[in-house]
Amino acid sequence: MSKKKYSSKTILTSTKSKTKKLSNNLSSFLNSKSKIESPYNKIVLFSSFLLFCIGIYFLSVFHNDFEQINADNASNAIGYRFIIVATCLFIFKVSFFIFKAYNYFKYTPIETVSNKELPTVTVIVPAYNEGKQVWHTLMSLDNSDYPKDKIQIISIDDGSKDDTWKWMLDAKDKLGNRLEIYQQPENQGKRHALYRGFNLATGDIYVTVDSDSIVTEDTLRNLVSPFSKDKQCGAVAGNIRVLNNKKEILPKMLDVSFVMSFEFVRSAESNLNSVLCTPGALAAYGSSAVHKCLPEWINQKFMGKASDIGEDRAMTNMILKQGQHVLFQKNAVAYTNVPEQYLGLYKMFIRWGRSNVRENLEMAKYVFTNFRTTGKTGTRILFISQFLKILMSYPLLISMLFFVAVHPLLFLGSTLVSILIVSTFSVIFFTSQYKTTQGIWAYAYSIMYTFALFWITPYAIATASRRGWLTRELSVSK
Repeated sequence: MSKKKYSSKTILTSTKSKTKKLSNNLSSFLNSKSKIESPYNKIVLFSSFLLFCIGIYFLSVFHNDFEQINADNASNAIGYRFIIVATCLFIFKVSFFIFKAYNYFKYTPIETVSNKELPTVTVIVPAYNEGKQVWHTLMSLDNSDYPKDKIQIISIDDGSKDDTWKWMLDAKDKLGNRLEIYQQPENQGKRHALYRGFNLATGDIYVTVDSDSIVTEDTLRNLVSPFSKDKQCGAVAGNIRVLNNKKEILPKMLDVSFVMSFEFVRSAESNLNSVLCTPGALAAYGSSAVHKCLPEWINQKFMGKASDIGEDRAMTNMILKQGQHVLFQKNAVAYTNVPEQYLGLYKMFIRWGRSNVRENLEMAKYVFTNFRTTGKTGTRILFISQFLKILMSYPLLISMLFFVAVHPLLFLGSTLVSILIVSTFSVIFFTSQYKTTQGIWAYAYSIMYTFALFWITPYAIATASRRGWLTRELSVSK
C-alpha cells in the first residue's frame, strides 16, 4: 500500500544498540500521542461549541417546518411509507447499537500465555514502494519479546520501483538469519505476495503485518495467545492506531475513528466470536485454516475478474465459513500510516467499500446455513446490519438529496444536531480510554464524512467489480 508516509526517525533513530533505543524511542512516541497541540485544541473546541449553537438555532427557527413536513408526509401514501421505513430503520439502528454496547461490555482480551504455551509463528511482511519505512517495520518486529526460537520473519518485495529492496537488504544485513527476504519478479499485488509468504511459512500461526506499520514489544505474543486458549480460534484481529497523527488533521480524525472501529465495534464482534474483518496492518491466522481456503483465496474472482483488493476481508470470511472463531485482541497494537490528504482518503475508503460489498455477497451464501455448531445468531445479526447498510445506501442518498433541495436549512440544522449527538459518544469513549482531549476530533470527522464522503458506499456498489488498489501510485514522502 503506497500512502503518504511520515518518517519514523522519532521512533527508530539509529542502528547502534537498536533493541534498547527502539524500545525507548517507541515508548517516547506512544507517550507523546496523548498530547494534542493547543491551537488545534482551541479551534476544535470552539468549532464544536459553534456547531452545537447553530444546530439548536436551526431546530428552534424551523420547528414549524418539521410539523409541516410531518403533516405533508402524513397526507400522502408515499410520505407515509417513507416515515414508516425511516422509523423502522431508526429503531433497528438504536437496537443494534444497544446490542453492540452489551457485547462490548462483556468483552475482555485474552491474557498473554507463557513462553512455553506460545505457538511457533511466521510473520509475513509484504512491501511495495515503502522505502525506509519497511526497515522500521522489520526492526520493530525483531524487537518483539517473542521467543526467538519460535519466530520466523519473512518480508517480500512486490516488485517495488523505489529503494524498498535496498532497505530490506540493509535489514537483512543487521538481522541475519532472523529475517528472510524475497523479491517478486514484478508487481503482482499484495495478495500474491502474501500467498508466497504463506507457502514459505513454517510456523503454526501466520501473522501478517503491513510494511508501513510499527508493532509494540508485546504485540505478537498478545496477538497469538488466543490460539493457545481457544482451540476453535482460526484468526485474530490486531488493534490498529494511527502512526502519522502528529501534524495533519486527517490522521488525527482517523485515529479517533480507528479507536471506535476496533476497540468498540471489534470488541463487540469478538464477544460473538465473529470479527468480520481482520486488518491487513496486523492479523494472525491459524496455518491449517489458511491452507484449507488458500486455493480459493488466491483464485478468488468477482464478476469474472480476479480479486486484487480486500484480501484481508476475504481471508476472514473464508475462515468464518469454516466455522472457526475470529477474535480481536485489544492489547495487540500496531501503529500504521494513513492518508494525509482527501484524495488518498477517499480512494482508501472506496477500496474498503468495494471489498465490503463483495464479501457481504459471499457471506450471504453461508451465514444462514449450519456453518457453525454454536453462536450463529450473533454472526447473522452482524451480517444483517452490514447488508442493510448497503441495501439502504441508495434510498438514503436519494432521500438526503430530496431533503436538501426542499428544506436545505432544516436539513443542515437537523444534520448538525445528529452529528453532535452521535459524535459525542465517540468523544466520551475515546476520552475514557486514553484520557486525552484528542477525542474531540470525532466531531470534525463526522462532519467531513457526512458532507464529503457520503457518496462512498453508493459509488462502491456501482463500481464493485472494478479492480485496482487506487492508492499505490500516490506520491509519498519517506
